[in-house]
Amino acid sequence: MYALNPAYPTIFKPLDLAGQQIENRILMGSMHTGLEDRFWNYGKLAAYFAERAKGVGPGLIITGGISPNRAGWLAPFGGTMNWPTDVLNHRRVTKAVHKEGGKICMQILHAGRYGYHPFSVSATDIQAPINRFTPKALTEEGIEDQIKAYVRSAKLAQKAGYDGVEIMGSEGYFINQFLCLRTNKRADSWGGSFENRSRLPIEIVRRTREAVGDGFIIVYRLSMMDLVEEGSTWEEVVALGQAVEVAGASIINTGIGWHEARIPTIVTSVPHAAFAGVSRKLREQVTIPVIATNRVNSPEQAERLLSEGYCDMVSMARPFLADPQFMQKAAAQKSNEINTCIACNQACLDHIFKGKKSSCLVNPRACSETTLNYKPTANSKTVAVVGAGPAGLSAATTAAERGHKVTLFEAAPEIGGQFNIAMAIPGKEDFAETLRYYQAMLEKHKVNLALDQNVSAEFLREQGFDHVVIATGVKPRAVDIPGHNHPSVLRYDEVVRERKPVGKRVAIIGAGGIGFDLAEFLLGNEPTNAEDHLEHWYREWGIDPSYSSRGGLIEPQVSTPVREITLMQRKPAPLGKGLGKTSGWVHRLQLRKHNVEMLGGVQYRLIDDQGLHISQDGEERLIEVDNVVICAGQVSVNSLYQSLNPYGKSKQVHLIGGAYLAAEVDAKRAIKEGCELAARL
Repeated sequence: MYALNPAYPTIFKPLDLAGQQIENRILMGSMHTGLEDRFWNYGKLAAYFAERAKGVGPGLIITGGISPNRAGWLAPFGGTMNWPTDVLNHRRVTKAVHKEGGKICMQILHAGRYGYHPFSVSATDIQAPINRFTPKALTEEGIEDQIKAYVRSAKLAQKAGYDGVEIMGSEGYFINQFLCLRTNKRADSWGGSFENRSRLPIEIVRRTREAVGDGFIIVYRLSMMDLVEEGSTWEEVVALGQAVEVAGASIINTGIGWHEARIPTIVTSVPHAAFAGVSRKLREQVTIPVIATNRVNSPEQAERLLSEGYCDMVSMARPFLADPQFMQKAAAQKSNEINTCIACNQACLDHIFKGKKSSCLVNPRACSETTLNYKPTANSKTVAVVGAGPAGLSAATTAAERGHKVTLFEAAPEIGGQFNIAMAIPGKEDFAETLRYYQAMLEKHKVNLALDQNVSAEFLREQGFDHVVIATGVKPRAVDIPGHNHPSVLRYDEVVRERKPVGKRVAIIGAGGIGFDLAEFLLGNEPTNAEDHLEHWYREWGIDPSYSSRGGLIEPQVSTPVREITLMQRKPAPLGKGLGKTSGWVHRLQLRKHNVEMLGGVQYRLIDDQGLHISQDGEERLIEVDNVVICAGQVSVNSLYQSLNPYGKSKQVHLIGGAYLAAEVDAKRAIKEGCELAARL
């Protein structure tokens, strides 16, 4: 394999772990899917992992977190490896992966005070700021019971056929809670000095190694940068890394940030490989291999990290949700065909934190491998798709992949629809990768792409297509505010796409996702050079890459925004309440840091030469601005559908995406609808 891939020679170089040969240097990192938590879903979980192990898969796969006992549950009745009966379910997973030639480790994750249930335990009874349950402080006997649970879980995993385990010691979970002064206020032999606080992970690794023998992989997920106050020092991180090596770990994985940290670590605005430097720093201090992780989503990035000595393996989790054939395409030197993870979190982490099954915005098949299939059609049809936004692109490429003859019509001179706006927002540049992928799929599956084509119902009828899919998207909603035609008023698409000039003082009407995006766009303080951008990002969020203070934290140095911005909405609810659970806080905090004024419960009275006149809580106010930008929602563009199917009864005319429902620009739903429709044709 190594010699056959000159484009990525280091990626495809084998690695020895615990006497097992790992065929390449890519790790499919742990990603909770929701399928782990119910025994009846293990067949689906097996299919999910098998599809990613098939052919040239990642060198090693790690499951989502599996608790070692009830106290360690993430949520009630979460996935557990505690009893011999649990082994039967997990064997379905290991057999499926091994049948495809892959290797897989089970992650042992004890939630500690992050457990969303009344049985949670921790070093001290300190409630987590992101959890309403207060953990019980363990006695010394209770600590011993937890260690035994880890060891028992590892032995059962070995019996289930796993090639190893990953011991989750980062992200603020149970082991991390013992390590850090933030959560460990004990005065016994498990608290106080670092030697005492680090006893727990060292004992877990040492006893696990004794129990499973030498030929079993033990990955230790080490929190290399806590990004919280009273987190670990760099000296403590190094000491723990060296200690778990001596205790029997085969390889050290990188963990970054606690879940309660107010610094983003994986959302799309985080620069690529932003934390790889800390992995390289530790690699210089230990002799076992080290894995780098967080915001690596292409083989080019992984190859650079490996070849330049940052790490020995690269972990990617969400990229394998986005494209199960990631490694096959890299091996075939077809990286342009990789469906790239854009780190939006909308269908993966946001789903998990709502108790739903994980999926992927750009790949709705993720975690639905047994129910959503794109089987070759036995009866090829002619299909017209009108609109090359996310919905139209997914429908056209999936239908063509299945063997239908597809023509894609687009009124604009390029594909992409609303994604062309999204990818212009600072931190959302990766959205362009989705359009690059779809362009490659249009060419691969021979879709007839007709740009600058504003087609009519009469034209479509004359062509005699077997199916017509209307995916004509949305347009900005007009507002009925006195003075809405004033020269100072702009639409969001005019600002972002047409780059119409905007003054120094701006009012934004509408605080949905687009309103927040526009506010960040208008801050205008982002460097364009990649290296400068990374340093700027560290300073803005208060991250110290030199690691001179606990947790890697320094005082943020917030840059001065280019504009004074007021963001407002009619609803009295807090602004940004409807944004994604795992990314919305980042957007809200980013705007607050840059002094964006956020107003709810606003009534818009008048736009004139003075600015925007509003009332709030019964008080009249003038906001003196140079421009007012309208982000007051969207309306569906579906007149073509109404012309083709006035009674909505035709089985040959279909309506999807924003053209079907424009309540909020929703690429996740749009792409899913396109794929599901194409799978049925």
